[in-house]
Amino acid sequence: MTQKSLLPIPIEGESKVDLFQKREMRKLFLEGEWWFSVKDILEALVETPDGTRYARSLRDSDENLKIRWSEITRTVPIKAGVTVQNATFINIEGIFRLIQSVPSKKAEPFKKWLAKVAFERLQEIQNPELAVKRAIALYQAKGYDNEWIEARIRNKASRELLVAEWHKRGMKEWIGVLTDAVSVGTFGVSTRQHKEIKGLKAQQSLRDNMTPIELTLTTLGEQATQEITKSTNPQDLTQHHNAARQGGSIAGAARQKIEYLTNKKVVSSENYLTSEQRIKNFEKNKSINNIFQNLLELPPK
Repeated sequence: MTQKSLLPIPIEGESKVDLFQKREMRKLFLEGEWWFSVKDILEALVETPDGTRYARSLRDSDENLKIRWSEITRTVPIKAGVTVQNATFINIEGIFRLIQSVPSKKAEPFKKWLAKVAFERLQEIQNPELAVKRAIALYQAKGYDNEWIEARIRNKASRELLVAEWHKRGMKEWIGVLTDAVSVGTFGVSTRQHKEIKGLKAQQSLRDNMTPIELTLTTLGEQATQEITKSTNPQDLTQHHNAARQGGSIAGAARQKIEYLTNKKVVSSENYLTSEQRIKNFEKNKSINNIFQNLLELPPK
């Protein structure tokens, strides 16, 4: 009986290079998924010597792509020889959107290549339950306990629903502003300030470093915001901002009650990823590939 090949679990910030028709494609693991270099993709698809400039031209000519650009891309400082330069990376959903704007004969071969290197993500689109299982396995492998994982999964679901509601109402370009409004209502600080309190860098995930109670309150604030938005039907940014602050204030009231009863601040410098308990959990879970491999099996139809 041959042994199944084990799939290594990438870690946040890990970078790799794949090959498409002998061209190097840099990719970076961020926010739980692989992001690919926009420059590399465009230089391979249209054989331009300057993928960065070509990307600017695409955004100028495609208004919808321009609107979604901040949502589907991340600008990250990476090493280039002995220097550090900012590079733009795009997620898998964004790549397919990018391909729609690129007149290239290589579009179809590139789609096939992308499907091969990103087969996990494509499976998850067809089977959302598998995505949840993989997320749980990934967090277990990092040393998170079940209480934290449950809070994080619930938070992911509530976040997606709220963002979808904002998208539907034409608030795509204001998601960061509205998210900050919920955060201020919930915790009394913006997401940037929250990161600073925890000592996080700009590219690090705030929610992956929250405590379970912070995650739970974030979920409450976002769920309340979604319900208020659906009920009051805001028509412009000011009204959406008010709804977000109101939703956050509901969670904020709960936070203040918790702080009064426990005599302890909810928002603190405690960083869950570097906590002693997480490190202990990680040490107990050295055989992470075994856990992950079990969850790669598709459930019977």
